[in-house]
Amino acid sequence: QLRLVESGGGSVHSGGSLRLTCAASEGTFRGYCMAWFRLTPETRREGVASVDAGGSATAYYADSVKGRFTISRDNANNTLYLEMNNLKPEDTAMYYCAATVWVCTPSFKETNFAYWGQGTQVTVSS
Repeated sequence: QLRLVESGGGSVHSGGSLRLTCAASEGTFRGYCMAWFRLTPETRREGVASVDAGGSATAYYADSVKGRFTISRDNANNTLYLEMNNLKPEDTAMYYCAATVWVCTPSFKETNFAYWGQGTQVTVSS
């Protein structure tokens, strides 16, 4: 069993930065592909970034965030991060941490992810 808790959301102006954190209150991250998804009222939940459990820690990003967001993981402390820079109003969403035993793929197949956090809100004003 894996229980995930996100933090770090908030309100910033366009061009600002935030760092999201996902911690495991139960279980361990080891062996899981970890990912960040986001949800807005206008869109369905979309994959933002993911990082594999392997030694190479291969990461995938949505085209809309490449070059601006960086995902990283600290397995020793069961913590996942999402560093978000140069934020834009279209980044406004509820951000969720998720985990799957399947390997990460560029398609961010939502149905593969069995474990989800409660979300943290990010609001970017112009």
